[in-house]
Amino acid sequence: MIVWLNGAWDTGLRRVAHELVELTPGSILYDPELTGGQLRALLPQKRLDEVGDEQELPAWRRLVVETAAALLAEADGPLVVPAALWREEHRDEIFGRLASRGFEVRHLLVSFDETILHAGPFPHWLTGDAHLVDAAGQSAREAAEEIASCLRAGAGYCDIVQNSEPTGETLAAGVLLFDEDDRVLLVDPTYKPGWEFPGGVVEAGEAPARGGVREVAEELGLRLRRAPRLLVVDWEPPRPPEYGGLRLLYDGGRLGPAEAAGVLLPGPELRAWRFVTEDEAGGLLPSVRFSRLRWALRARRRGAAVYLEGGAPVADGA
Repeated sequence: MIVWLNGAWDTGLRRVAHELVELTPGSILYDPELTGGQLRALLPQKRLDEVGDEQELPAWRRLVVETAAALLAEADGPLVVPAALWREEHRDEIFGRLASRGFEVRHLLVSFDETILHAGPFPHWLTGDAHLVDAAGQSAREAAEEIASCLRAGAGYCDIVQNSEPTGETLAAGVLLFDEDDRVLLVDPTYKPGWEFPGGVVEAGEAPARGGVREVAEELGLRLRRAPRLLVVDWEPPRPPEYGGLRLLYDGGRLGPAEAAGVLLPGPELRAWRFVTEDEAGGLLPSVRFSRLRWALRARRRGAAVYLEGGAPVADGA
């Protein structure tokens, strides 16, 4: 088990974590600030100047997960992690990767004499995601005792879908669904950063189009009336530690008002869905996915599928 203590960093979070370790037999402390310090010492200053904080570095987020997994392989745990994690997409990435390794994550937000995080109120997503521990006026020991009591009661459990991390290239099928204004439906997964298309990894022996239809039913509760039409084949090159693979996008057609009203999210896997314009999608999707969407919309208008590599056409015949 991983106990993630979130909160304003300058309020004594690390001291509370040390006290919690003292109270919890077999537990160990991992301070991600150590990982940040290593990166600051190793990376070129030019790269560090490009980000405002080491948490913005993909390497930091990946190394935090790898270090936590390595430490739990050496000890029974739990692993206590004091770290101010204030961006929801970073929470999604880190906690999602930990869940994919089968680790139970308890997320607690510790509030002392102030309810600020980096000179501002706690973000709305954070107060909704973590179990709040009001430690105002308490010593570090008293706060740790209250946290230990909350953990024994089961508080802070993160019900994140445990998708196994790929061990090689994958084949994934996404399905684009549209409303009557031709806005496209996107979903917001809890286990990885950025918005996404309905769909997912195709299972072994499964036809890609059938896999996309299955994922739409599982994710949104929608049964498509017809087979989706292929719009995009995109080869995503491996970028270690990611393996890449083929990404297919299909046209699932338009949803009427009654069908859209019947969308049902599966709980822990997706937190939201919405119809968006192409311009709005640009602010929600990671760049490669947005490029894939743009070419899919173009292919839909022209009635011919397009082949991409890394989100870009090999030959612009569309």
